[in-house]
Amino acid sequence: MTALTPDSAKQFILDNTALMTPPHVPEILLHLADEAHDLWQRTEDELVEIGLPPPFWAFAWAGGQGLARYIIDNPGTVRGKRVLDFASGSGLVAIAAAKAGAAKVIATDIDPFCATAIRLNAQANDVGIEFLGTDCIGTDAGWDVILAGDVFYDNSFANRLMPWFATLKARGADILVGDPGRSYMPKAGLEPLAVYEVAVTRALEDSLVKRTTVWRFA
Repeated sequence: MTALTPDSAKQFILDNTALMTPPHVPEILLHLADEAHDLWQRTEDELVEIGLPPPFWAFAWAGGQGLARYIIDNPGTVRGKRVLDFASGSGLVAIAAAKAGAAKVIATDIDPFCATAIRLNAQANDVGIEFLGTDCIGTDAGWDVILAGDVFYDNSFANRLMPWFATLKARGADILVGDPGRSYMPKAGLEPLAVYEVAVTRALEDSLVKRTTVWRFA
């Protein structure tokens, strides 16, 4: 089995995904692993052997779908603004922001394979998105809006995010989070903006539909 590199990832993505629309955001096309593909079901050893981190970019997660839906339905949230899509994965939320008229969209993710996945997905939607592959927690490049879908799944990660989000909010950034009830979602300091019932893949979640809320840091 040939080891993957980010540079050789394009063919792997094309071979293991199909171009389709997420259930809750039919306006957007993504290269996703559907129920007919076994990408997520491959053993951990096999993924390690080909040099692939868990392929979060191959799925439209509930928080991202809800957040993308909100952005498309409320384009004034991002129109004409500089937007950071944090932990972007497939680039779904970044693409929604670009379609909604953001002046500049940066998708950031530490998984190097996201660079290829997001580029392919941006091309499929005819939008321009920049990619940042470094850990940007604690940094500030003057973004007007920070978007984050499904980021509160891990306690230590959430503990890193909260002070950063608080600092960005204090200097005037707008921070929106899409979350389907992940364990480490903050319990205070948030304003609910919308609630959606989002269809998700059976391979990854504990139900076929996840109740997903879009929150603004207040």
